[in-house]
Parts: sequence; structure tokens; C-alpha cells
Amino acid sequence: MAPQTGLSGWSHFFAHETFENPLKNLMHKLTRVPARLRCAFVGLAADKLKSLSLFSSHIKFIKGFALLTLMKPSILVGGQAVIEGVMMRVPGAYATAVRDPEGNIHIDKHGFTSRVESSAFWKKPILRGIMALFESMKMGMSTLQWSVDIAMPEEAENPPGKLTNFFSMLFAIGLAIIMFIVAPLWITTWLLDIEREALFFNLVAGCFRISFFILYLLAISMMKDIKRLFCYHGAEHRVVFNFESGKTVNIENAQSFPTHHPRCGTSFLFIVLLSAILVFALIDTIIIAILGKITILYRIAFHLPLIPLVAGISYEIIKITAKKDKNLFFRALRTPGLWLQRITTQPPDDEMVDVAITALKNAFGDKYDEMTGKKYTAEAI
Repeated sequence: MAPQTGLSGWSHFFAHETFENPLKNLMHKLTRVPARLRCAFVGLAADKLKSLSLFSSHIKFIKGFALLTLMKPSILVGGQAVIEGVMMRVPGAYATAVRDPEGNIHIDKHGFTSRVESSAFWKKPILRGIMALFESMKMGMSTLQWSVDIAMPEEAENPPGKLTNFFSMLFAIGLAIIMFIVAPLWITTWLLDIEREALFFNLVAGCFRISFFILYLLAISMMKDIKRLFCYHGAEHRVVFNFESGKTVNIENAQSFPTHHPRCGTSFLFIVLLSAILVFALIDTIIIAILGKITILYRIAFHLPLIPLVAGISYEIIKITAKKDKNLFFRALRTPGLWLQRITTQPPDDEMVDVAITALKNAFGDKYDEMTGKKYTAEAI
């Protein structure tokens, strides 16, 4: 819905001082998010393990993966659905609006300057995608925790223990690796004798990976909590469309726009799954050329550290598709992601749209009137 590192060369990359403190802060925030709402780096949630029963926790863990599908790469106006609310990000700031159980809307606003803007190193292609995704997740975790405190005060009063959070997160990460890395590779190896056919093997494994992703989205879309989250996702998209159209941003106008947006996190994840096929096929070809053979263990060991690279490449593709809106090839490339949003977005009610508009207005602050009323072309921040 996120890149995981910790193997071979990537461990040195993420040990760079630029990442050290942000990573610590992000991990700290991860441990504060309640069970069914925690979105781990891999996009899976962890739940409270009141009884430490892995079976009972399994269903709760996977709920939070939906949150990653609601994030967008950095754009002129982007955002994320949170619990009973929406976070909107604009150049230089982001604001979250959440409705409490009594019906009041609460606002939380912060200034923000991306390292992609301030650092020449992180402006480079691929690297900017890795940093943008990292910052989006960090921001998303912070706003998610705040939304929980407002919309679900009972959860904030009874936070899970640190040890419980630690094992919950380990379980969630392991579950994601099994579901989207190990299982597709194992099934492809077991069904077909094509280990040395790098492209064909990864094409088949990629189809299994995409199938698991779609089945997962369908499964969680049946959960009551997730359905409401997907409605706020739809509200976020409609308000962004309304803003970019140049029309007056209000409930009536916003409700006239579609809930499917080409720069949605769902579309981004689908591009990640497609990009992984080619990147993994290339590395497998190199391994076979050097070692003369390849095993499932080799594939797991080499594929995992490449996930950040795949995410960076996918970010560049998303940027291009946003700019080449009329190009038939790029329109076709983004179409499957729009289809998947039929699952991850639902029509919002007027109150949900009102919350999304409130988040947008507060994100812009005094600049809101100046920024509205103009048509905007999709462009990365």
C-alpha cells in the first residue's frame, strides 16, 4: 500500500544520517497506533494482542493495509483518508480534519517542506520517489494517530503495551512478506518448471501477486470500518478533482466529480506490482548469468532489498502518466489502477465531503482564496 530494507546494500543506504532520525520517529509513531488501524511500512496493520493469540490477531492485522491504498504520491494537492476524516497536503503544509463522535470537526495543521525540494541529492529521479513515499508514510502515520485520538477517544485511553506493539509489527511485516513475496514465488516454482526463464517466471509470479492484492482488497472491503474509510477516500478524491477543475469548491460541485483519481495510492501500488515484474526479471537474469542457477531462496534474498528501487521507479511512472494525460499508452497504463479504485473508493455523503473541504481550506490557510478558481495540471510537488 511500503518499502522494506535491512538486507545487504540497502542497509547502508538507510543508515545514512539523513534517514536516521526520521526512521526513529516513524518507528515510534508506528508503536502508538492502535491494532486495527496501524499501517506498517509494508502497508499492513497490526492489532492489539490482548490474548497474544496469533489466529485472532490475523484478521485484525490485515485491516490496516487499506490505509496505504488511500495515500497518494506528493502532488499539488493530495491527501489520505483517515479515521472519520481526511488529510489534505498542499505546497508547504498539510491539514487533517476529523469529525468526533459528537459531530464536531477538529483541525490539525502543520507546515512541511519535503527533502525532495530542499536537497539536491533527493531531487534525483528514483531517489525522489523513495523519499516521497517515505515522507508520505511518516505523515500518514502521524495524521492517522491523531485521527484515532479524536474519532475514537476510548482507543487513546487504552493504548497497547510496547512489547505487544513490537510483536504485532513483526507479525504484520512477516505476513506481508509471505503474502506478496514468498507465496507468489513458491506457487510459481511449484506449479511450473521455469525457474531459469527469468521473464516468464516473474510474469507468472507477478500475476499471482496482483491476484492476491485484488483478493485482499475485496476481502477487506466487506468490513464495516473499512467501508467507511473508503467513503472518506472517495470524498478526498472528489474534493481534489473539484479544486483542480477551477470550479468553486463546495459540497454540490464536489459531489459531481468521480471518486476515481489517477494519482491515488491504489494506482501507485498497482504500478509497483507491474514494475516489480521487470525489475525482478532483470535481477534474476543477472543471477543466472553469474551463478548458472537460481533458487527460491536466492530470489527472496535479492528481491526484498530491491523493493525501494521498484517504488522509486513506480513514482516516476506515476509522474509521467499524470503529465501525459492524453497519451493513449499512459492512459492505458493507469486504467487498471482506476478499475481497482472501484473497490477502494465509495461514494461519500455530504458530511464526509464537508470534512474533506474543511481539510483543504485549512491546509491552504490564508492562501485558499488565491489558489482556488484556477485549473491545475497534475504535477508533483
